[in-house]
Amino acid sequence: MTNRQITIAELPTGNLTPDHFKLNETEIPSPSDGDVLLRTVLMSIDAANRSWMQGATYRDAVHAGDPMPTYAISEVVESKSPRLATGDVVACESVWSEYVVRPAHKCVKLPTMRPLSNLMSVYGIAGKTAFHGLIGVGQPVTGETVLVSAAAGSVGSIVGQIAKALGCHVVGIAGGAQKCKWVTDELGFDACIDYREPGMGKALRQACPNGVDVYFDNVGGKVLEAALFAMNTKGRVVCCGAVSQYDTTDAPSGPRNLPGLVVVKRLRMEGFIVMDFADRDATALRALQTWVENGQIKVFEDIVEGLENAPSALIGLLAGENKGKRMVRVGPDPEGVQ
Repeated sequence: MTNRQITIAELPTGNLTPDHFKLNETEIPSPSDGDVLLRTVLMSIDAANRSWMQGATYRDAVHAGDPMPTYAISEVVESKSPRLATGDVVACESVWSEYVVRPAHKCVKLPTMRPLSNLMSVYGIAGKTAFHGLIGVGQPVTGETVLVSAAAGSVGSIVGQIAKALGCHVVGIAGGAQKCKWVTDELGFDACIDYREPGMGKALRQACPNGVDVYFDNVGGKVLEAALFAMNTKGRVVCCGAVSQYDTTDAPSGPRNLPGLVVVKRLRMEGFIVMDFADRDATALRALQTWVENGQIKVFEDIVEGLENAPSALIGLLAGENKGKRMVRVGPDPEGVQ
């Protein structure tokens, strides 16, 4: 049997294209003592994938010839560790590949929660990022105004719904009238601003008449610049990502109103990585499950079929195609999992 794997053919210097990737066939790897052989079921597609091609971040840089890193849900098909057994379903750092070998101690055995895809979206990396960023960093209070960029995306869509569940006034920022309508009609945001339309500052003032107390930033650049003007004194800016800077031929640009507005308004800007809050994951999951069961969080997933479609799935995500959490299905759910 052979193993299909996608590697980086060439590092991009501008917009990402399918030519930057190569689909290869290799031998299925064999686990050594302490390792497990995993069959990939679902792979997370995130804007961070693109940022890793720009150099070292919170993880090592990706180089030409490397398999594309990802976060995946997989089934154990062979184990050489007492930690895990054949048939276990696990989550771990992986690569764009049908089969991988990973140290068993770096894999997390997942609960029997169905559908399995929910463990990638609302109960997985997207939901935990939204919860920890908003609750742990933003610390919203009932009645405050929460502004969320990339509001239709995997993280932003959940951030806004959590803020509504907490009793906040929630305003989203998204691209296009249709997507903005979806954010208000389906996700329940109080308003949504189309960043592609001129006059974002005026639109923010109208949608946030009492100013912004918490801004959850997924895009950086000009959107962050506009949001800073709308912030209230002692507001909190949660820095989760900067997708506007990842895939562009333009020189990266930051807000021109830094550090001035941070000083004048005494703002707190804080970046985070979801793994920073791993010790609070159980709390996050209890809250997320409660909100989903109560209908306060609707789960939206965007599942692309086939490993070979992972490059186009990432390119589409960077262009704002997705609504909710985007992932790629590489293989079927384990037997008995529906």
